[in-house]
Amino acid sequence: MVSIALASVPLLLEYESVLERPGQLQAARRSEALTDAFLDALCLLVEPVNLYFLWRPQARDLADDMVLETALNGRAAALITSNVKDFGAAERFRLPVLTPGAFLRQLREEKT
Repeated sequence: MVSIALASVPLLLEYESVLERPGQLQAARRSEALTDAFLDALCLLVEPVNLYFLWRPQARDLADDMVLETALNGRAAALITSNVKDFGAAERFRLPVLTPGAFLRQLREEKT
């Protein structure tokens, strides 16, 4: 089975930090406990990635560096994000950066 999603410990901690901000909780009408349950479930679905190599800094945002490092250490076939413009550094590593829509189109083409 091919993994669709990869995650590292620093990346999951960043997700937790962002998702549990009071403004985020209020906007989504969810509790910290529900967010923790979601992240626990997410951990069951992703392939864990150990960060053996760090390439910081590459991006303007440290959180973007965590995403890029996870993708590179996990040997991702592509990095999928709506934030394509902030991942220009991926080109240095020959890592394709796709929007979710482009990724889904690619999956459909491969299926046919």
